[in-house]
Amino acid sequence: MKIHEYQGKELLKKYGVPVPRGIVARTAEEAFNAAKELGTEVVVVKAQIHAGGRGKGGGVKLAKSPEEAREVAENILGMQLVTHQTGPEGREVRVLLVEEGLPIDKEFYLGIVLDRVTGRPVFMASSAGGMDIEEVAAHTPEKILKETVDPAVGFRPFQARKLAFGLGIPAQLVNQAAKFMQSLYTAYEQMDASLLEINPFLLTKDERLIALDAKVNFDDNAMFRHPDYTELRDLNEEEPLEIEASKFDLNYIKLDGNIACMVNGAGLAMATMDIIKLAGGEPANFLDVGGGASQQRVEAAFKILLGDENVRAVLINIFGGIVRCDMVARGVVGAAQNLGIKVPVVVRLEGTNVEEGQRVIRESGMNFTVANGMKDAAEKVVALAG
Repeated sequence: MKIHEYQGKELLKKYGVPVPRGIVARTAEEAFNAAKELGTEVVVVKAQIHAGGRGKGGGVKLAKSPEEAREVAENILGMQLVTHQTGPEGREVRVLLVEEGLPIDKEFYLGIVLDRVTGRPVFMASSAGGMDIEEVAAHTPEKILKETVDPAVGFRPFQARKLAFGLGIPAQLVNQAAKFMQSLYTAYEQMDASLLEINPFLLTKDERLIALDAKVNFDDNAMFRHPDYTELRDLNEEEPLEIEASKFDLNYIKLDGNIACMVNGAGLAMATMDIIKLAGGEPANFLDVGGGASQQRVEAAFKILLGDENVRAVLINIFGGIVRCDMVARGVVGAAQNLGIKVPVVVRLEGTNVEEGQRVIRESGMNFTVANGMKDAAEKVVALAG
């Protein structure tokens, strides 16, 4: 789950992470009042969307008076902000953050993420703050410093000081920087975050260290421990089909292709997408229906798949282990009859009661094609999507 910058900063403040003074605005008049209340010579008006690169897209502007803040807000609110993370369709700006302007001396990058190779959190720091970290990693990877964290002991003070010295933080501010980083890691750990990114991490001319931006993503699997975080969710920023899928506990991610996939098991779903690509097609989604593929669940999955107007064909790939193939087949047929599916559907079943499942599919009278194996299924669905 992602949240907005202003929400992330409110949470970080509770952990002692210094952030700029800021006020949320949803209208141009509120932006005017916010700038007036902040009372600084310069304020920064920042679009709040779940994507990076807002400045390059025109979503972050300086204003030297409350009147100018109002004018800037009028231009940004309602705009379709396009960045490298939104795709060409962009995101509509509905909320702004108006912040005090600060005397910038240097900008750095800080980030904490789970390293899937080591199975441990890694704390990253870079002197190339304010830039896309992907660009830094691609062109100047030596500028990214890393400290792997042992969860049993946490992020140690010596690791924080090592990163601070590596960034070139002035000696008199190293302890301040180390305290900042440790507070950041405490927030990451206690919030069950999957990503915590400060870009830029700011050194001001009056020697303060401040989180000028904040990106926080939560681990969905840990949300049961943080029921208060659910109110931070902004459904306007999420894909409607993914929201619908979450209501049925379906693991669905929309992609750009035209072949819809319905699979049980995340590993099999990944393999299914791979083999579609290998056969020359493009998957339209990742969809794991889980172990209990009942008719109701399959019908809900079908509705979501067909809600994507790019879909030209559907591939159902089910391994009958916990759930029997014949039960899935009856669910598929019943769902297809209720929904009146028009696009071709390829079904590959394997496992418990596979023969009975295939018989149900063949005798359904529906526009189904039975495949023998994953390779055969991929080739058939790519041809049908043609």
